[in-house]
Amino acid sequence: MDFSLDLPTGPLADAVLSAVRTSETPPVVNHSLRSFFFAQLLAAHEGCLADSAYDRDLLFAATVLHDLGTGSLAKGEARFEVEGADLAADLLRQHDVPEADIDRVWEAIALHTSPGIAERRGLLCHLTRAGVGADFGRTAEIVSPWEQRIHAEYPRLAMVRSLVDAIVERAARSDAAAPRYSLGGELLRERRSDGVTTLERAAASCPWGE
Repeated sequence: MDFSLDLPTGPLADAVLSAVRTSETPPVVNHSLRSFFFAQLLAAHEGCLADSAYDRDLLFAATVLHDLGTGSLAKGEARFEVEGADLAADLLRQHDVPEADIDRVWEAIALHTSPGIAERRGLLCHLTRAGVGADFGRTAEIVSPWEQRIHAEYPRLAMVRSLVDAIVERAARSDAAAPRYSLGGELLRERRSDGVTTLERAAASCPWGE
C-alpha cells in the first residue's frame, strides 16, 4: 500500500500539533504522532479507509491528543485519560468542530487505556487504541514494514519511561487522578512500592525498544 508521513493541514491540525508540542515532552509527542501513523496503517490493513465512520482528521486529533492529560495543561484533578479528553474537547470546540465529532474524540481519548471497551465503541475508539498499542509493539507484524520510516522521523527517545514519569507525576497530585485499577493509579502504586512499573518492564520485550 502507499504510505506517507504527511500530516493533516489546516487550522485545527496546527492547533493540535501546537497543543502537544508546547505541553508534552518530546518523547510523548513523538509517541502520539507514531500512534497516528500506526492507526492509519491498521485502518488500511482492516479495510476501513472507505468506511463512512473513518475520518482522518478526527483520527489525527484523537491519536495526537490522546496523552494531553500527561502534559503541562493537565492539573491532575482527574485520571489523565479523562483530563486529556476534556482538554482535547475544549480545543476542538474552539475550532467549531461539531459536538457529535467532539464527543467521538473525547470517547476515543478517555477509553484508550480500556481494553475490551474501546474496541466496542466505534471505529475511532478502536483505531485510536490500536494505534497507541502498536507503538508498544502490539500488532507489530502488521506495521513492521513501515516502522523504520516512522521511527526515523519520530524517534522513541526513551518514550516509555518519559510517559510513565508524566502519568505518575499527575496521578500523585490527587486521589481523583489515581483511582484504584486505573492505569495512572496502578503505575503510581507500582512506582511507590517497587520503583519500576510493569509497563517499563514490558518495554524490554517491545520490538521497537523503549
